[in-house]
Amino acid sequence: MTARRLLPRWTLPATLLVLLGVAAWINLPLPGVTGRVTRAVATLPASPPFRPGQRVLLLTPHPDDETLCCAGTILQARSAGAEVFVVWVTAGDGFEFDAALTGRTLRPRGGALRALGELRAGEARRAAQVLGVPASHLTFLGYPDGGLFRLFTVNFTSPYTSPRTGMSRVYLTGAQSPGAPFTGEALERDLRRIVQRVQPDVVLAPAPQDFHADHHTLSVIALRLMAGRGEERRLRYWVVHGGLEWPLPKGLHAALPLALPPRASRLPWQRVPLSLEDRRVKLRAINTYRSQVDVLGRFMRAFVRSNELLSPEPLPVGRPTTP
Repeated sequence: MTARRLLPRWTLPATLLVLLGVAAWINLPLPGVTGRVTRAVATLPASPPFRPGQRVLLLTPHPDDETLCCAGTILQARSAGAEVFVVWVTAGDGFEFDAALTGRTLRPRGGALRALGELRAGEARRAAQVLGVPASHLTFLGYPDGGLFRLFTVNFTSPYTSPRTGMSRVYLTGAQSPGAPFTGEALERDLRRIVQRVQPDVVLAPAPQDFHADHHTLSVIALRLMAGRGEERRLRYWVVHGGLEWPLPKGLHAALPLALPPRASRLPWQRVPLSLEDRRVKLRAINTYRSQVDVLGRFMRAFVRSNELLSPEPLPVGRPTTP
């Protein structure tokens, strides 16, 4: 029998202090919007309005991305008589810091992270309800959070095992393809089925400049899928992880504009102006994500601004490419 090694008494408080420090840094209320930035956003062309009968498909990597990027856009599409469909590719089950807080454990294991995925999927359903998207228009795929790049590359045909949940197949309750292997092939097949079913006129997807690996990987997958149908012009691109500290300032500043994300500032952005009611409903939808707001509240509420941003192109227009 081996003796169990005890951790020093200071381990728990030190770990908690580090976690609190990270949360404080993420939510730091830094200054950010100048008069020049306000004028630059005001001069952007308006995004084309939606039309009655249009079918709008929003592809989102994680629960909450759809609300941060596009809650006002969803509201305006529905108000114009368009149908909106939302697809969550992962359940956001890789956020270990969040699982530590929601599960009240310093070392969340597979079960705690799977529980977080189920929790976040439930929050996504409630956010969609706030935005008026019917439950029949919501689809969860349940692929691994933080693993989309692996699926798209080395695990396109061989199953990937998530180091966080310990799963290599879709486990999420209510997923479109329960038990599907964690492979890029299965993911593309699921997305292809959705596009074939929805027949979208507009597809909202992350821009390739988005910093998060799941986001820019999904961007490439969406572009390849729609280009294969000859419909890449139907894509509109958005950003959530747009650069260090973006958007600024942190916290709720609903009267300020959403400035261009530094990582994608050269895209041909179009402005989606949000009414006061749009902003009010967007804030309500953000607040349904209690598991995230408790950790990232000031970051998330910083997306409640006088506009949202969409680009009709994935790359800057008119810039020569390097051979």
